[in-house]
Amino acid sequence: MQVKAKARTATEAGTQSGARNRAVLGQLSDMDLRLLKVFKSVVDCGGMAAAELELNIGTSTVSRHVKDLETRLGLVLCRRGRAGFALTAEGQRVYDETLRLLASVDAFRGSIDDIHNRMGGQLDVALFDKTATNPQARIGEAIARFTEIAPEVRLAVHVGSINAIEQGVLEGNFQIGIIPAHRASKSLVYADLFDETMLLYCGAGHPLFGVSHDKLTWARLREHHFAGLGYHSPNMELSHRAKLSRMATGFDQEAIATLILSGRFLGFLPDHYAQVFEERGLMKAVLPARFNYACRFVSLLRRSPKPSRAVLAFQECLEQAHRK
Repeated sequence: MQVKAKARTATEAGTQSGARNRAVLGQLSDMDLRLLKVFKSVVDCGGMAAAELELNIGTSTVSRHVKDLETRLGLVLCRRGRAGFALTAEGQRVYDETLRLLASVDAFRGSIDDIHNRMGGQLDVALFDKTATNPQARIGEAIARFTEIAPEVRLAVHVGSINAIEQGVLEGNFQIGIIPAHRASKSLVYADLFDETMLLYCGAGHPLFGVSHDKLTWARLREHHFAGLGYHSPNMELSHRAKLSRMATGFDQEAIATLILSGRFLGFLPDHYAQVFEERGLMKAVLPARFNYACRFVSLLRRSPKPSRAVLAFQECLEQAHRK
């Protein structure tokens, strides 16, 4: 078995070396961009067959395009077979560079549209999770306004963590982000939008569920296990400041809610999101008058290069919708 494995490894190494020697990538052409877009869709969808519907072309054609790209780059980008689809290390790097390249292409098109005093192309907006149920968030209203004044712009809405959204805006993968304010970067421009109230919750089965909380203090909370967000955020800042015993980590609100519902952890959630769990008797706020904090949501744009007319128009729609 070891001999076969070594032989297979040597064969793959030889294939990669030969591919590199045959690489013919010079100036990027429209076909190269098309192949990169196909590759991006394959990665985003998790495989050739899954990308078939997204791209509206057959699986065999998708596979051929990826193979053509590998030949052009002289690299093996992915493994496909019974074990499923997986990127190689080189494939991951090419995917990351593809995101940056396509973002730059979109930015260029946006600049040309600006010169012609028109708005077109694609606008990528990234939201922190669980904002749709917040009655103070009027993002849907802003989108409605925007589609009236910029009907030719295609909207792509993403959901991510605070850090992922900030990084995505800085790198140009997202043109606008909406996150809880927690720190400022000189490379980004911020605008206040709406508030969110965060309350401390326990799940059914937790020792604090169904008992009086009147004498509960922040110090006493440290006796209980806490579930918090695993990245810099108002949630992390408060848990560190209060010295809560974080014994579980989540990376979005859904994860925190799941940990709370186990009945083994306390955690903070947006009151509007937790409401449905409370109504079903699965979760309870712990002394909400004391254990709470407020989040201020902001929009963020990249300071440089100057945002396109479409980006600025969407930003204005956001501000107008939330002035009420």
